[in-house]
Amino acid sequence: MADSQSQDPVFQIQRIYLKDLSLEQPNSPAILLEQEQPTVDIQLGVDAQPVTDGIFEITVSATVQTKIQDRTVFLVEAKQAGIFEIRNLPEDQMSPILGIACPQIVYPYLRGNVADMIQRAGFPPVHLAEINFQAMFEQQQAQAASQTSPIITQ
Repeated sequence: MADSQSQDPVFQIQRIYLKDLSLEQPNSPAILLEQEQPTVDIQLGVDAQPVTDGIFEITVSATVQTKIQDRTVFLVEAKQAGIFEIRNLPEDQMSPILGIACPQIVYPYLRGNVADMIQRAGFPPVHLAEINFQAMFEQQQAQAASQTSPIITQ
């Protein structure tokens, strides 16, 4: 009986934490007096690393940069991470769990921390859009497959 329980799939959140957060306002205070609307550039990333047997750290990162012309108004870089215990899952399910399910759990914390940091810096909050991690994961898989497939020429 104990053997069958030890083989049951396990998926548990151990901890969600803010791994890194930075804010820069290199052109303040002068740029704060500008009347022009800044452009906003947002970059997102996901990283999954094994910590120990059955324990994984999933990190979702965001870089938010606003500029007026070529001058930075503010730059926020944030990494929100989660530690997950994942055991006894079929190998073909591990990549989607690490690339879709875990980031979906971590991302709302990142969104809140980024919006809060920007607002505390004296700016209107920038709300990161909802992300379809499944589409993002499938796109990454397709890119990886196209890079590893041999080119056939005749």
